[in-house]
Amino acid sequence: MDDMLEVLPRRQTAILLAAALLVLALVGKRLASQGSARAPAPAATLAPTGSGAAGAAPAPRIVVDVVGAVRRAGVYRLPDGSRVLDAVRRAGGPTRRAQIALVNLAAPLADGQQVVVPARGVPGAAGGAGAAAAKVSLASATVDDLDALPGIGPVTAQKIVDWRQGHGPFRSVEDLDAVPGVGPARIEQLRDLVTP
Repeated sequence: MDDMLEVLPRRQTAILLAAALLVLALVGKRLASQGSARAPAPAATLAPTGSGAAGAAPAPRIVVDVVGAVRRAGVYRLPDGSRVLDAVRRAGGPTRRAQIALVNLAAPLADGQQVVVPARGVPGAAGGAGAAAAKVSLASATVDDLDALPGIGPVTAQKIVDWRQGHGPFRSVEDLDAVPGVGPARIEQLRDLVTP
């Protein structure tokens, strides 16, 4: 090797050394940028959260589907009691085209719920797509949540909560028929506004 360095003039040796360092720097930068640019796959969030402490029970979790104008749409596992805002954040946040004002970010989430973040310029975004995010869960709604629904006053809202506490969670929207004061016409009115 020393013989080779002696054969090459100092200037050529310096150029070769500089070129080798430049190639190493470019390769290192590319590898570093590829590692940081990769977003975690949404499906990876469904993996078990680990065993934790030997005697500790895992915190209750819900699974929600986040679609529409978010950076990483997908199915996510969140702690029970999470809000729509938590789901949108987990999906990487809204895109620039999102009409986030049409989504009730404070609404509580229910297991199995789909959160839709509508995009500007998408037909039906003003009503249909945003409405899914604001559905009231019959499994966790308070009297105030139910009272805000059309055709449901505070008395009927209390009857719905009392029925749920006495009989367990609603399995379908049609189960509302068992609540005194709620009939088929009211169920049809509420069908697109509530989830079981």
